[in-house]
Amino acid sequence: MPFVSIILPYYRKINYVKKTINSILSQSFKDFEVILIYDDENLNDLFEIESDFKKNPKIKIIKNSKNLGAGISRNIGIKHAKGKIIAFVDSDDFWLPEKLERQTKFMQENNYDFTFCNYDKVVSKEKTINVKSPKSVLDYKDLLGSNEIGLSTVQLNKKIIMEELFPPLKTKEDYVAWLKITKNNINAYNFPQSLVVWNKTKNSLSSNFYQKLSDGFAVFMEYEKFNLIKSLYYLILLGINSIKRKI
Repeated sequence: MPFVSIILPYYRKINYVKKTINSILSQSFKDFEVILIYDDENLNDLFEIESDFKKNPKIKIIKNSKNLGAGISRNIGIKHAKGKIIAFVDSDDFWLPEKLERQTKFMQENNYDFTFCNYDKVVSKEKTINVKSPKSVLDYKDLLGSNEIGLSTVQLNKKIIMEELFPPLKTKEDYVAWLKITKNNINAYNFPQSLVVWNKTKNSLSSNFYQKLSDGFAVFMEYEKFNLIKSLYYLILLGINSIKRKI
């Protein structure tokens, strides 16, 4: 039984996903499985992915019958996961070779259930931003004003994952998940090294300003149950802190 289950939702990122998978297979820590959730009714990319990776025993491919979105696909992946530790990665991000080894050791030595690390955000060929958390420990109140946790950096103890961890939002679904966990008095601990490369890709939902604005408002109004004024306050605060990280 693998120690770590890596959840990888996929939707039309064929120019990146092979490098993503190879960055996982090249990890110095080898006790893992990869659960790729294929979230596209068009099967052209699936055939190409299967051609390259289906014979690898570490990789399990699950095909959704229709496009469900990254969050719901991750929930499906978690249900199929056999590992004690759950790690997440998006299909256009890459891991450094010692990511799993260092972060898993960090979790085990300190008995942490929720960890993340720093990452390099590639905005363009000319610009890369190193995203670091200003704090070594983040709680619910910290996250309300600023989300420094990159999805592809997170590792969780499976025992803390609630049923349907991710909501059906197009963006910010990971933010809702981190708030849900920390609201239960489980803090997020930062491993202070950059072990992930995050790519800003064209036509990415995470790059769509209006989608992010709408979903950000839904985080506070619908999922945190804040009133209108409080929701707008935290939405503005979240936006300001997001801009600060890009400067």
